[in-house]
Amino acid sequence: MPGRKRIFKRPKAALHYRKLFLIATEGARTEPIYFGIFNSLQTTIHIKLLPAIKHKSSPLHTLRRAKKFVDEKGLKKEDEVWLVIDRDQWDEEQLEEVFLGCGVSHYNLSVSNPQFEYWLLLHFEDGKGVSGSKDCTQRLKRHLPQFEKGHLEVHKIQPGIQDAIDRAEAKDTPPCEDWPRTNGSTVYRLVKKLMG
Repeated sequence: MPGRKRIFKRPKAALHYRKLFLIATEGARTEPIYFGIFNSLQTTIHIKLLPAIKHKSSPLHTLRRAKKFVDEKGLKKEDEVWLVIDRDQWDEEQLEEVFLGCGVSHYNLSVSNPQFEYWLLLHFEDGKGVSGSKDCTQRLKRHLPQFEKGHLEVHKIQPGIQDAIDRAEAKDTPPCEDWPRTNGSTVYRLVKKLMG
């Protein structure tokens, strides 16, 4: 019929679900900058960061923040929750409590011994002989002279991501079930997944 407008119906595009990685960190500044790399590198995933809140950065507080988020927002079956904490000054009992809490909640735990900066150091070297947190930070500053909490030169970190994975995985032999007792980091397990 002349004069009648034809109505076109476009099929609705199927939205592809981007898997969510909820990452609750003990650190408030460095870890969010680091994991932000993967939101820009990868389009098939989405990272939601829950950084530490002032005076609430212990491993147990990190676990509680993750649980609160999941309780309020929910997750899909394919989504993953990861806690990223340091061995640092926490005693075995505190770490065990977080490890067991993650198991009950089906969360994943990544621990760096002595601290997250050790994971960053593995982007540049094998990290042998690190004697503690202070030594770890000093060694990292050899590679990143401008490094401070909250200032991370990601363009210098990115090329070493695969090296860090390889070094951390080599140190984690046989793979620990909970956390590294000596210098090491299980953050590589999370990063491998983020890189797909």
